[in-house]
Parts: sequence; C-alpha cells; structure tokens
Amino acid sequence: MRASTLPQYGGPELLTVSDLPRPTPEPGQILVRVAASAVNPVDLEVRSGAAAGNIGHGFPMTLGWDLSGVVEECGPGVDRFTAGDRVVAMSAQMATGVGTHAQYVALDAGLAAKAPRTAELRDAAALPLAGLTAHQALGVLDPPAGGTVLITGASGAVGGFAVQLAVARGLKVLAFGRPDDALLLRALGADETYSDERPVPPGAADALLETAGLPGAVAGVRDGGRAVSIVPTAPPVAERGIDVRMSFVEQDGRRLEELSGLVDEGVLTLRVAAAFPLAEVGEAHRRLAAGGSRGKLLISPWD
Repeated sequence: MRASTLPQYGGPELLTVSDLPRPTPEPGQILVRVAASAVNPVDLEVRSGAAAGNIGHGFPMTLGWDLSGVVEECGPGVDRFTAGDRVVAMSAQMATGVGTHAQYVALDAGLAAKAPRTAELRDAAALPLAGLTAHQALGVLDPPAGGTVLITGASGAVGGFAVQLAVARGLKVLAFGRPDDALLLRALGADETYSDERPVPPGAADALLETAGLPGAVAGVRDGGRAVSIVPTAPPVAERGIDVRMSFVEQDGRRLEELSGLVDEGVLTLRVAAAFPLAEVGEAHRRLAAGGSRGKLLISPWD
C-alpha cells in the first residue's frame, strides 16, 4: 500500500510517499480502506518536532488523526462492524504511532463509528478530530442551561462544530472570528458575531470556549464564570473568580457515533475546503500553516 511517511522532523518537503506492507488487523481491530483523511494543526506540530517530547515512537512515521473509509476486514473478536461498513475514526497518532495518511489503516474497533449516512464518505473525514475536540471541550466547560457562551476561532474546524453543538444545546452563542466571517458564523447559528474590529463587551458571556490561542478573550466572561481552552501554549489566566480549565481530545468511538448521528439530523455541517492527493500532503501542510481555510483540508490516498 501507499502511505505518506516522515523520515525525520523538519519541513513539509520531507513528507514522502512510500510503499509499505498492508497491515493485518489484530484481535479487536478493523482494517479500513481509507477514503480520506484530514490534515490538522497537530500534524504540523508532530512533523516540525515541536511535539517531539510527547512522542514515543520512531521514524519513519505516518501522520494523520482522522479517517473515513470502508471496513475491509475485521480481526477476531470484532462484532460492532462487518466488512463493507462505512466508518469514521480518530487515531491519536502522536501517542499510538498509528497514522491515517495511508491507503489502509488497522486500528482498534472501539475508535471507529458508522459514518454519517447523509454525507459523502470522503467529506466524513472532516468530522472525527475536530468534532470530538469540540464536543469534549463543551462537556468540560459545562455552561449553564440557557446561558451565553463565547467561542473564539469560531469559523475554524473545532470552533465551527462548537458553535453548532452549543446552538443545539439551546445556548446563546457569541462567536469571535475574522471580520469577513460574520455571514458564515451567522449561518452556523451564532447569535452575535465579534472580531478585532468589533470587540466582545466585557463580561458578556457566562462561559468561554477558547480554540484560537487568544487568552485575552477571558475578558468577555462575567465574574465567576467559566473558561476552557484547547490551546495548551496560551491558556487564559484565571481572574475575577473565573474557573479556567484545559481540554485535551480523547479517542472515543461511541461519542463519534453520536456526532455522526448529528450530521444525519442536520445539526452538524461538514465543511471541506480542499482535497489533496497523497503525493501533495506537504502542500496541504503549507496551506494549513498559511491559515485562512474555511473548512478541512483532506487527503485522498487513492488519487
């Protein structure tokens, strides 16, 4: 099979397409023929070496955390899936060494979920990492029922899902993004939109979900409110009695099944900006690093 491999830490030009043995599913695993995977900020951190201290496996390595595809084979003991099932999954590559930028991936069946029925299978690769990150962070935040939540980076992959999930919970959403994102944020369901040109009023929100590395956004939270960040390098500072916490995404196939259902119900929208062939994973890294994408950048390993 073909896979994108990284021989050492460095720039995106190091990413190479290699021929590797097709994996065989072990007990409790499924083998997935990958339709698409996604490029995420964590892939850039791993590739550059910025996350080297948290990685326990060696080179060459295959990056990638998301996938959508079709179950090719089930290992012994798997009863949730059968060959031919359309699935999505998240693999914490930085911890496990199992990357998804490949034509086939073998992973634990518990990490996978049925793909949304109403979405193109390729586009479903936009869901796992960003969707689980948003869902779990909102769970940590636990905003009061009917309360007001401020979401930064609201037009990004995680922020966009967070806006939609918060709206579905009956929360009032204040969305912070770029000035030209206002129409998009309204379409996602935001009640109010803010930007550098239109700052959030002090204390306007009960809670903050910070996805953009803007710790100063905590000023928009009322005294005694709550704040959760997914950006460990720039956490908000606890002040005025505000409870500040971090949220780190975890693999969770059952929760991913719920998110797939929300796509089918029309609660969540999958946004894809572009798809790249396996040979152009490096270019996808460059585009993600440049910013400005208003949707996921996908890798199509069979193109």
